[in-house]
Formats: sequence, C-alpha cells, structure tokens
Amino acid sequence: MPTLPPEPASRPPAEPGPPAPPTLTRPAPPRPPAAEEPHRHRGMAESFGVDPARYDRARPGYPEALVRRIVAGSPGPDFLDVGCGTGTAARQFQAAGCTVLGVEPDPRMADFARRTGVPVEVGTFEDWNPAGRRFAAVVAGTAWHWIDPVAGAAKAARALRPGGRLTPFWHVFQPPAEVADAFIEAFQRVAPDSPLNVATMRSAVDAYQALLTRVADGIRAAGAFAEPERWRYDWTRAYTRDEWLDLLPTQGGLTRLPADRLGELLDAVGAAVDALGGTVLMSYATMAVSAVRTDAP
Repeated sequence: MPTLPPEPASRPPAEPGPPAPPTLTRPAPPRPPAAEEPHRHRGMAESFGVDPARYDRARPGYPEALVRRIVAGSPGPDFLDVGCGTGTAARQFQAAGCTVLGVEPDPRMADFARRTGVPVEVGTFEDWNPAGRRFAAVVAGTAWHWIDPVAGAAKAARALRPGGRLTPFWHVFQPPAEVADAFIEAFQRVAPDSPLNVATMRSAVDAYQALLTRVADGIRAAGAFAEPERWRYDWTRAYTRDEWLDLLPTQGGLTRLPADRLGELLDAVGAAVDALGGTVLMSYATMAVSAVRTDAP
C-alpha cells in the first residue's frame, strides 16, 4: 500500500514578516437578464404603451376556435385576462359571453382598454391582489412570457376556483425568409446590445417550444393543476407593406428604439417586402398551454 513521504528535518522557525495585506473582494455584479428570461426584462415588458392605438390597430386577434375551446372548457363565464394590453383578447371573450377583468402593468394600455369597455386593474400579475375573488379562467394573450413562470402559475392557482382553467397563449409569426433575413440584419445593426436573439425569427415556431416547456414546467411546479396540454392553431394572413410596417414597431424589441434607428430598420424590411411585390403572406401559429385547477386553494 502507498506510504506517506518522510517528514522533512526540523528547521528553526523563520522570522515573522510583515502581515499580508487584506484581500479585497467585490461582490459579483448582478447577472443581466438572459434572453430566455423575458420576465426579468421589466422595462421592455412595460414599454408597449408608447403607442396603444397602433398596438390595438395592428396586432391581430386570436382564432375563434381557441376562444371557443377555452370558454367551453371553463366552469363559468368570469375570466381574468393577465397582461390584457389594449383588450384585444378580452373583447373576444366578452363577445363570447364572458365577463372579463383585465390586469395590466402599463397604465397607458390599461386606459385604452377601459375606453373599449374592458375593466382593468393596473399592476404586475405577481403583485396583483385577488382580494378573495375566484375566476373560472385565467387567460393571457401573448403576455405570459413577461411573467415569472412559477410565481405566475402559483398566483393563477390562487385566483382560480377548482376546475378553473389557466391558458396562456401566443401568436408566433413566421415571415418569408427574405423578410426575416432583412429584419435580422437590420436589427442587429441598429440594436447590437439588445438581449433579444432575433435570429430565432428564421424558425420562430421551433424557438417557442422552449418557452412553452418553461411555462408548462412552471404550472407543474405550482402543484395545483392537472397535466398541462399544448394546443396549436395554424393560419395565414396577407399584409401589405404598410400594414406590416405598422405592426413591427409594436414588437417588444422595437418599442424603445430611437426614431432614427427604428426608421432604418423599417426601411430595410420595407425594401424586402417591396422586392416580393409589396405584399407578404405571414404564416401564424397560435400556440397555447392549458391546465385545469385541481385542488382548492
């Protein structure tokens, strides 16, 4: 078996030297939010109110089949719309016979939604107080990625009655390759420090799978829901050049760009649409994660 080496011969103790200087340590700087953690980008999340009228005008509504499925799968008509924005999804649920309360962090968006007939309480969902109220459904249209997936699911569980349904859903658009490439090149040029990985626009549906997985994992972590389901609705919409350029500034990565940089980006994308004849056919997938509340709060 191995043996230890012999100890060295004893030596007289060395004269003590000057004390070592103290070691200074600095706390590590806070980790910047990663692109895959959009809920930590609060400034971007609350920037959509710069032009609520454009947002409401340009953003498309959601498939009626999705609206009907959520309504049919919920135990009542009282809905909570998280991150309701200007009220696009809320008005669709109202038209389907539901009573909808919105929660929205941006007062400008909330004011616009109220003017369209949607009651809204201002605040982030994580800080919002249900005040004992219970809903048949909690929905979120293209907004749940701005919410912590675990804290958000836990808050939804407290706001839902047993049998109630949580359904966040998103529009995912896939431009033609020529338009996607023009946007990516221009965006990386005018916003090189953006945390957004816009290259995912080339395969947007695939990129969203990771988000849907995080959302489903957050719902599971809440421990109060049945196994989450994933739903998908595919559709297309043709846009003129002006219509597409009207919608682009409502995207989260563009709402805070200076006007000159935004103009440069829109010029590049507009030229790509012009090269396709002035019209672009956009492929959409509306994707949802849905789960039923199982136990009483």
